[in-house]
Amino acid sequence: MKFLIAVVTTAIVMIVTFLVSMSVGNYHATLNEIFDAILGKGSAGVVFMIRDVRLPRIISAALVGAALAISGLTMQSLFKNPMASPSILGISSGAAFGASIAISFGIGQVIFGSFATSAMACIMCFVTLLLVYLIAHSKYGISTVTLLLAGVAVGAFFNGLVSLLQYVANEETLSAIVYWTMGSFNKVTWTSFYRSVVIIIAGVVIQALIYKELNLISAGEEQAANLGVNVKQVRYLALIGTALCVGGSVSIAGTIGFVGLIIPHIFRMMVGPNHKLLTPMCIFGGAAFLMAMDTIAKMAFVMSFPVGIFTSLLGAPFFIYVLKKRKKEIWE
Repeated sequence: MKFLIAVVTTAIVMIVTFLVSMSVGNYHATLNEIFDAILGKGSAGVVFMIRDVRLPRIISAALVGAALAISGLTMQSLFKNPMASPSILGISSGAAFGASIAISFGIGQVIFGSFATSAMACIMCFVTLLLVYLIAHSKYGISTVTLLLAGVAVGAFFNGLVSLLQYVANEETLSAIVYWTMGSFNKVTWTSFYRSVVIIIAGVVIQALIYKELNLISAGEEQAANLGVNVKQVRYLALIGTALCVGGSVSIAGTIGFVGLIIPHIFRMMVGPNHKLLTPMCIFGGAAFLMAMDTIAKMAFVMSFPVGIFTSLLGAPFFIYVLKKRKKEIWE
């Protein structure tokens, strides 16, 4: 019953956040107008605004928030480190570099066509994960400190490459790259949503299906192996799922940091470490969080700001809080 109440409550919060995000803006839409417009009823202007402007933006924010939150949960369990998240380990930076080379040089277009940006972001996610893993891994296992330092170093390397591309790019390409690196839903359309939705959902499903194994691995890989878990296979599935989620998210909205750190921590403090409960709560909670943040970024000021600015302003102090509160666990 406790499980059901927690999950349903989080789902309700997500639905309410969705409706509020759909209603507010330059034009305040009522619930009836929202539902009618989605069905194609009402004035042409309101239907266009709700169905073709707000709906793809808000659904994309929900999708990206859910993907980044469950990816953070998976990485924290896999590496047994509360600081692990796609942005901290440099994975988002790698994905941004993949998207940037697709934008700058058209790399991947011959093979992937209009999906080149999404595909290159996903490929660079894999590359970044492998690099971090190989650098941090030793015959004694993976040190949490080495893992974080490897992630910071690899992320800084790819950030440097993105800066190099920005320096040599023409004005149009530079504008496109800056958009990706700041993280924003301002340019989201149904087309960009459709290009990445399958990739992200596949990544979320993969990570959701291995929640039992992640429960055991987070308690210790040797213990999990003794209980029949194929640790190596689960590790690969977790990395593939994470790469699909982060790559797909970056291809929609660019790099949005700290969602994968904040959401799993909040729910772990509320309900404990059980992935059976954490997995759906992170999916619903991550979706609600990013929808709310995007709405604030859009509405709080005269102009619409990139949501990545707000998640960073919120996430950096949270990172420091976790660093101070859980220093023993981090440095072990």
